[in-house]
Amino acid sequence: MRFKKEHLLLYAITDQSFTGRQTLQEQIKEALEGGVTMLQLREKNMEETAFIEEAREIKKLCEPYRVPLIINDNVEVALKSGADGVHVGIDDAPVAQIRAMAANNFIIGATAKTVEQAKAAEAAGADYLGSGALFPSPTKQTAIRITKEELKAICASVSIPVVAIGGIARENIDELKGGGMSGAAVISALFGAQNIRQEARELKTALQSMIE
Repeated sequence: MRFKKEHLLLYAITDQSFTGRQTLQEQIKEALEGGVTMLQLREKNMEETAFIEEAREIKKLCEPYRVPLIINDNVEVALKSGADGVHVGIDDAPVAQIRAMAANNFIIGATAKTVEQAKAAEAAGADYLGSGALFPSPTKQTAIRITKEELKAICASVSIPVVAIGGIARENIDELKGGGMSGAAVISALFGAQNIRQEARELKTALQSMIE
């Protein structure tokens, strides 16, 4: 799938800890119906064969909505499952190495917490950046925080789009106005909601108003 910066508007990241009354697939279906524009499948403790199979099933859910499926960290799973791309952290596989082994339309996202990291990721071939954490995050409590000014500097330093991440919810989205990012990545604000479909709609509306 051809990547567009609009895909970053409402970027949903899965977390199995929010499943219970619903399966992960049911949660994702609601999120897609609510209007998420990109989905990242995050499985830190799943065996690779099972991860590949799960990714293939989630890819089938995403396709009718034309929502790209991104795999967190695991390049092999992303390539073998037919996912649209991968997102790698600062200590994961180098972007240049992934770009050399993947198809031209394979989407590569990279984490950047500084202007230097942002420029390096862009030069290596990243399609977009994920920058944060902007706010305290219940799903990643040890995440290194960055300020809104640092986010703005990162966005201004590169020509590729940036998605903000880290504790973002409807209540604090407006604080990021003017930061230059193309969207927000959410985990608990979406998958921890009582009505995922409705929360996705409201988050998307809030982001559209802030970014336009």
